[in-house]
Amino acid sequence: MPFFSSKVPDSFEGTERLDKYISSLPNGFNRSKLKSGVHEILVNSQTAKLSSKVRAGDQIDIQWEDNIPDAIFPEDIPLKIIYENQDVAVVNKEQGMVTHPAAGNWTGTLVNALLHHWGRQALEQIKDGEASEILARRRPGIVHRLDKDTSGIIITAKNRGAEEWLQNQFQSRSLKKEYILIVRGCPPKKDGVVDTYIVRDPADRKRFKAVEADAPGALQGKRAVTLYHVVSVYSNYSLVRVRLKTGRTHQIRVHMKYLGCPVLGDTIYSKKDNFFPNENLMLHSRLLRIRLPGQKNYTVFKAAVPERFKRVIKALKAQHPRSYSSPGIKASEERRQNGGGQ
Repeated sequence: MPFFSSKVPDSFEGTERLDKYISSLPNGFNRSKLKSGVHEILVNSQTAKLSSKVRAGDQIDIQWEDNIPDAIFPEDIPLKIIYENQDVAVVNKEQGMVTHPAAGNWTGTLVNALLHHWGRQALEQIKDGEASEILARRRPGIVHRLDKDTSGIIITAKNRGAEEWLQNQFQSRSLKKEYILIVRGCPPKKDGVVDTYIVRDPADRKRFKAVEADAPGALQGKRAVTLYHVVSVYSNYSLVRVRLKTGRTHQIRVHMKYLGCPVLGDTIYSKKDNFFPNENLMLHSRLLRIRLPGQKNYTVFKAAVPERFKRVIKALKAQHPRSYSSPGIKASEERRQNGGGQ
């Protein structure tokens, strides 16, 4: 995947839009190519937009895709549909499936599968115009996403009205999302809150890291808040339930790493585990509480515990005595529904 780097000269005066500045460089490329092919833009190691202003001394790094397809095609890929009506489809996404087409993953995505499931035609791609419109054409109905190796609940919109309705709830954080995960180690408390800023890791542009609010450069990142509850502990492994108050890239994985308890199977934020060397990311979106279009009351959707979780927990029970156990996910949910706490 092509990569472009440039530093704004210290002699540069004033500010200028990033896309306009890049297109003015002798080795730059036009704004149309930027809009259609851009995969990631970093300014001083922080995620930026084409409309961002650059100034003297800024380091610009851009990654883009040359071979953009002319259309996104429907693909007959099996889906686990949890719920569907005329406005939405709630899917239990399989681990390994990318949410929407993007650089390096133009086929085999959830969007490709949904186009087929909904009986829609190939979606012609545009390569000129506003960047937001270009990107929107690649991810119809996608209002939130899960990492490729994260399984579980994802809600999609089947029309523009439903998309706006759902987007408003994700932006206002008026919904509830819960995950389950297996981590290496045990968090410092059985119930806790991680409240940090998440910034790009300057040592590795594919990673993020959590920093305290008063750390240098923290305010260049975004605040991230994660609530966690330890369900069970098996020697040096823990089953944890997490609720997100914000929705940042890699938030759970970064916060667990910050606590010294990286998610088992995480190839970015953890090392290969000696006991489970072949297991993939143990992170699953288990519950979504949201208001469906036109409804006043909330609807709760749940995704069953994946087989990979059952396999690992069975192995842990056989090898390690359980040193701690909370009332459990099901009991905790029932207690909350009966007015017994968050």
